[in-house]
Amino acid sequence: MKQAITFKNRQLEVAADLYLPADFDPQKRYAAIICAHPISSCKEQTSGLYASKLAELGYVALAFDASFQGASDGEPSYLEDPATRIEDFRCAVDHLVTLPYVDENRIGALGICGGGGYAASATMTERRIKALGTVVPANYGRLMREGDHSSDAALRTLDAIAQLRTAEARGAEPFITTYIPDSVEARLQAGITDIDIVQAVEYYRTPRGQHGHSPNRLLLSGCAPAVGFDAFHLAEQLLTQPLQVIVGSVPGGFGSYRDGFELFNRARSAHKHIRVVEGASHYDLYDQPDAVAQAIEQLQSFYRDNL
Repeated sequence: MKQAITFKNRQLEVAADLYLPADFDPQKRYAAIICAHPISSCKEQTSGLYASKLAELGYVALAFDASFQGASDGEPSYLEDPATRIEDFRCAVDHLVTLPYVDENRIGALGICGGGGYAASATMTERRIKALGTVVPANYGRLMREGDHSSDAALRTLDAIAQLRTAEARGAEPFITTYIPDSVEARLQAGITDIDIVQAVEYYRTPRGQHGHSPNRLLLSGCAPAVGFDAFHLAEQLLTQPLQVIVGSVPGGFGSYRDGFELFNRARSAHKHIRVVEGASHYDLYDQPDAVAQAIEQLQSFYRDNL
């Protein structure tokens, strides 16, 4: 059972889907899990898939569109702002604690790809989140800083952003770029063969996972805060909640395999576990039945023990 809802992040209306167990009884109290989508994604894609699976296990699951993205409010559109995305989590908790059928002491978070990085950062300072699960977690700040992997990639990115902001302040149209090639043909023309990019195009730009709320658009002039963002900053000190990390054994250019191990190693959590799904790539864990089933099996055990 799925309900379309909204909740407030300051003045913004955040669009979300609330997934309820099939035998939902409003007189009962349920554990709840907030599900966060990857960078460039939306609630109807992999975060919604995981939310639906968690509801089948008896949880209330909330999958939301990040502010400025998908069906959520926010101008300018296509903004990827770490501080706002982290605040989205806190506001999601604010909403859940108003629901009489949610047990406020049994609220967890689940983040996929960039949503996993944001979930980790949010959990460090949101003590109402009692357990953190991540699937192929990616540190978006690291990705922005590495760029083309040259020694001054971050500085060149910041210089470009500075020029764009000056131009836009003087009246130029905002520069909207793409995260990945816009089609399989464009990817082939560019000669890109990295498995993560290949499968990202397959997932986001073909019927496999394509959705209108995920248009592959990014406001580049708004990315300076992301360049200075570290999703795992202070994990050694502040991330004490139980932690489950799930990665695939097939690494790619987005770096979720190494980010997953970095998060696991840095977290202060006394109860933490990392699961490597053998033979699975980053995008296999978005929607491929066998890989997702293994992730859900691990998450079922984790949330059962910690919520």
